[in-house]
Amino acid sequence: MTQPVSPPRDDTPKVSPVEGPSQWRTLAARADVRTLSLLGVLAALILIGGITKPDEFLDTRNLQLVLTQASVIGVVTVGMTFVITSGGIDLSVGAIVALASVWATTVATQEYGFAGILFTAVIVGVGCGLVNGLLIAYGGMVPFIATLAMFASARGLALQITDGKTQIVTVEGVLDLGGRDAYILGIPPLVMVFALVTVIGWLLLNRTTFGRRSVAVGGNAEAARLAGIDVRRQRLYLYLLSGLCCGVAAFLLIVLSGSGQNTNGNLYELDAIAAAIIGGTLLSGGRGTITGSVLGVLIFTTITNIFALNNLQSDVQQIAKGAIIVAAVLVQRRTASTT
Repeated sequence: MTQPVSPPRDDTPKVSPVEGPSQWRTLAARADVRTLSLLGVLAALILIGGITKPDEFLDTRNLQLVLTQASVIGVVTVGMTFVITSGGIDLSVGAIVALASVWATTVATQEYGFAGILFTAVIVGVGCGLVNGLLIAYGGMVPFIATLAMFASARGLALQITDGKTQIVTVEGVLDLGGRDAYILGIPPLVMVFALVTVIGWLLLNRTTFGRRSVAVGGNAEAARLAGIDVRRQRLYLYLLSGLCCGVAAFLLIVLSGSGQNTNGNLYELDAIAAAIIGGTLLSGGRGTITGSVLGVLIFTTITNIFALNNLQSDVQQIAKGAIIVAAVLVQRRTASTT
């Protein structure tokens, strides 16, 4: 009796709709629309500033000031974007910037000159990031709690180091870097550093295995672990990166202000998170965009500048920022529900 022949087995791996080319094209199209929308908002703000205060807002020095102010929080936001993309959060970035800035401007540190200040700011930032990463990745602590503890500790230590006083920088090399004579083709050095950090961050997130692993961990940590990714080590690296960005931002702030204060970096954590969210980074993790985060920083910095030039109260400014954040989150939820 002839045995029935079973159909040949198809071992070709199936591609889920989420991973299919059409879905990727859809996501890319949405990203382009989001970027164009942010550029439209930024252009509208520039138009408003040009109409309300044309002489002051469109002045070259004011535009240089806007970009310089955006540079400090922008560097912090690049690190925050990676953390949020991985499904984490870092509430300690502002406090780390404060601690790094005051530690790097003590009399003992300034005796080592430019290199001593830069090295101290960076190493303090990385050290704080290491503590955060170890507590979260290997200590099993929730990111919110671990970074909140770092926030309190770093602020307290910064206050203890300064005793509530402003520490003035006396190193000529650092002060000269913040002067107009250091501008190259009209571009402040701080803006160049911000641009360099942005490019590196974009390449790291979009063109490296590190970036793909960060997105995978944020999308589904268990699936990433089963795929062979060391989730704990990846999270440690991400908080190290965030701490590094805080250290660089602290040095930029020292150059910008010529001093170190325990109040430095106040509310930086909220501004960085807000900029990343309105830029399109998903708060729940799994999606991040450096370009969007940078545009978010520029939007918030421009709003602040316009309000300052028009002598409007800061509370109205905060309300405007809050409205933008709420609108961005609602758009994210709507986009996620249709994906």
